[in-house]
Amino acid sequence: MMIKRDKYLNDLVNRMHNGMIKVITGIRRCGKSYLLFNIFRPYLLEKGIDTEHIISIELDQRKNREYRNPDAILDHIESLIKDDKEYYILLDEVQLLEDFEEVLNSLLHISNVDVYVTGSNSRFLSKDIITEFRGRGDEVHLYPLTFKEYMQVYDGDEYHGWSEYVTYGGLPLTLTMKTDEQKIQYLSRLFEETYIRDIRERNRVDKLQELNDLINVLASSVGSLTNPTKLGATFKSVLNSDISVNTIRQYIEYLKDSFLINEANRYDVKGRKYIGTPVKYYFEDIGLRNARLGFRQTEETHLMENVIYNELKARGFQVDVGVVQTRTVSEDGERARRQLEVDFVANQGSRRYYVQSAYSLLDAEKRKQEKASLVHIADSFKKIVVVKDTIKVQRDENGITTMSLYDFLLNENSLEL
Repeated sequence: MMIKRDKYLNDLVNRMHNGMIKVITGIRRCGKSYLLFNIFRPYLLEKGIDTEHIISIELDQRKNREYRNPDAILDHIESLIKDDKEYYILLDEVQLLEDFEEVLNSLLHISNVDVYVTGSNSRFLSKDIITEFRGRGDEVHLYPLTFKEYMQVYDGDEYHGWSEYVTYGGLPLTLTMKTDEQKIQYLSRLFEETYIRDIRERNRVDKLQELNDLINVLASSVGSLTNPTKLGATFKSVLNSDISVNTIRQYIEYLKDSFLINEANRYDVKGRKYIGTPVKYYFEDIGLRNARLGFRQTEETHLMENVIYNELKARGFQVDVGVVQTRTVSEDGERARRQLEVDFVANQGSRRYYVQSAYSLLDAEKRKQEKASLVHIADSFKKIVVVKDTIKVQRDENGITTMSLYDFLLNENSLEL
């Protein structure tokens, strides 16, 4: 099963010879090793780099066990460098290497090496791992498969593909499994035996039940505005737990550090400033989110919103939740302020898009409701409504574009349609 992941290949190619360690991060089983050895290494060979100048070490293989010793691996690498030409060092599962930070910093002092590494434990998955390399690490964050990548190898049409994708997510191994039972068991065990264990061991979590309860609450409220104070109230009223707000805040950071969840902040579009809490949380893989809840809460409206968020992130956008302040006047002349929400404000350099997720626009009232926030944005950036309905791309009198979910996800240039 060959899956092209051209964006990430380009990310690595664009970082070649930049004098920094290229660090491939991402949740477990999202394809980091595959990117390094099955996509990037063949690219190097196609460009004429001979095999002697590509030093590949998979540290999780027993035959390479000796190279988990820092001195042994440095001696081995140095022994393979025979000339002044560029050497490419590809290290997989580098967290198995003792004192790996020191080893990688040592490799930076060799003038003709270009270093690429992956890792899979919770410490290496952490968002702050780059700081270990003293400002000389360059992160390439790998997301689970997008829907377009998923459909490269899915055996069926896009409609059945979406049904599978929104249920089991984008971890590549799920595509090799033939039955629902296999996928359910795989995702459920992966969450419990890998992600939870990593978080618990790395952070010495002693309130495991509270951590599990928090994950369940966040999974049940994907796309809802919340904050640690609100979550604390839920714990007290629903779960009869006296967990502190500070502990909740800390556990959320653990989940973010492990890339299980992402946080979307609120942004005042007209005031051009961040508002602060409450915020929204989305799961990096929707299949893991569903597994966490036993595949019982699969409301497609919320899951579609989560998938659109992930798609924008995978395309390299900074994604916030938009807030549009408006004023209304009632029939008796009373003035009032309203806050309208734009699901996503996607920024990338000078580019900005306002994106609204709407499962369906069945009638004029629903269309008016979903577009209300976009209509009140006065700037010239593009405004888009994504719907599950199969429709042709259309633009209304206010310049708002409406497109189907399939066009949005399957066309990498959909934001320009």
